[in-house]
Amino acid sequence: MKNNRNHLLKISTTAAMMALTCVLTLAVRIPSPTKGYLNLGDCAVLFGGWLLGPVYGPIAGGMGSALADLFAGYPVYVPGTLIIKAVMALLVALVPHHFRGNEGSRPGVGFVVSAVIAEAFMAAGYWLYEALVIGEGFAAAFAGVSGNVVQGIAGAAGAYFLTGVLSHTGIRKAYRL
Repeated sequence: MKNNRNHLLKISTTAAMMALTCVLTLAVRIPSPTKGYLNLGDCAVLFGGWLLGPVYGPIAGGMGSALADLFAGYPVYVPGTLIIKAVMALLVALVPHHFRGNEGSRPGVGFVVSAVIAEAFMAAGYWLYEALVIGEGFAAAFAGVSGNVVQGIAGAAGAYFLTGVLSHTGIRKAYRL
C-alpha cells in the first residue's frame, strides 16, 4: 500500500511540475530579438529533475516546456523542446549522484555542475535544432545562443535558490531519492 501511495505521489507531483513548467514559461516571457523569448521555465525544468529523478523529471520538464511552446504559438519548436528539456532534467537528476558526500539532499556542487551542463546542452541543442531541423543554417541560428545562455543562467540560479530553500523542508525524503 505504501508503495502505491509513493507512486501516486510521484505521478501527481509530475503533473504539478509539468503545469508549473508550462506556467513559468508562459507567464514571464521576454521577447528575444532572435524570434524566441526568454522565460523562467528552466527554473522548473531543473528543479523537477532534481526533485523527481531520472524518470519523472524528464517527463515533467519536457512535456511542460513543449506544451508552453505549443500554447505560445511556436509549434515548430515543440519536438525539439520536448527532447532538449527532457534531457536537461535527466542531466540534473543523474549528474549530482556522482558528487554526493556530506551535502546529503541539499543542492551543492553536483547540482551546480549538472545545471551548467544542462544549460549548455540547452543552448547547443536549440542552436543545432534551429540550424538543422528548422533550416536556418548554423550562422543564423547562432544568433539565438546568447539569449539561451542568459535564460540558462537565470533558470539555473532560480532553480538553485528553490532547491536550497526546499531542501530544508525534507521534501526529497518524501520521494526516497
